[in-house]
Amino acid sequence: MIYKSKDGDIDLSNITRLYPAAVIDMYGEIAEMSLEWMEDNEDKVKLVHFVLVFDATPHASEERIRTVLTFDTKDELIECMTEVSKFFDN
Repeated sequence: MIYKSKDGDIDLSNITRLYPAAVIDMYGEIAEMSLEWMEDNEDKVKLVHFVLVFDATPHASEERIRTVLTFDTKDELIECMTEVSKFFDN
């Protein structure tokens, strides 16, 4: 299964985890946080952007294999998540 993203093709057959996140700036530290956490703390942190992480890291592996798509808005993120979910609707 190949998802044709704005940044190139992503092989979904090897994905071990797929998750959205908000990238935030908190006192100069940049971190990925859950969307729920971001919504609960949006008055305390600065949103940098949203991401959808395609993690193909094998279990128990130290090497991280990830593709990250970046979005300016939550709506763009949700739109991409909807497109990707169609590959798993079988």
